[in-house]
Amino acid sequence: MEIKNARFVISSSHVKDCPSHGLPEYAFIGRSNVGKSSLINMLTCKKGLAMTSSTPGKTMLVNHFLVDDSWYLVDLPGYGYARRDKESREALREMIEGYVLYRKEMTCLFVLLDCRHKPQKIDLEFMEWLGENSVPFAIVFTKTDKIGPEVLKEHIEYYKQVLHESWEELPPIFATSSEKKRGREELLDYIDRVNKSLKEA
Repeated sequence: MEIKNARFVISSSHVKDCPSHGLPEYAFIGRSNVGKSSLINMLTCKKGLAMTSSTPGKTMLVNHFLVDDSWYLVDLPGYGYARRDKESREALREMIEGYVLYRKEMTCLFVLLDCRHKPQKIDLEFMEWLGENSVPFAIVFTKTDKIGPEVLKEHIEYYKQVLHESWEELPPIFATSSEKKRGREELLDYIDRVNKSLKEA
């Protein structure tokens, strides 16, 4: 799949404010500073479509981007940013849970993980929660240009081992680099396949 057009549509603070359209939505989520905005810009080939920031935890809204007038890419707030006060963290939790659990258009949630780090408790617990709630998701390792190919392979294999302790079957896994545009074709092909299967259903 090659993206011809992608544009920002709306930012929402609550799932009830999200646009009504009936098109499939592919949402991206991860801990703050995992490279979410950079990945969205890389996938769409539109630098600056999603706002990137050197300050973690800047995305505070659910951001919708319409792709080729046929599906939506959704940028969700990052989780696990400790410097927020309790009230802000609770509001973000409600926003994320509201979208993930009750947004009927959400077709797949891409959970972003920094490939340089060992499995983090917060990420594992979040994916466990997704499984308990039967939320369809895929794992996207980011920043693969920051480590060598052998180390990357070891890190991903170790992550799979840890996941297999709780999961019989693992979700789809992708390895990406926004800098090198790695994984772009694989991710877009996956979205394309899911979109086609929805049309055939």
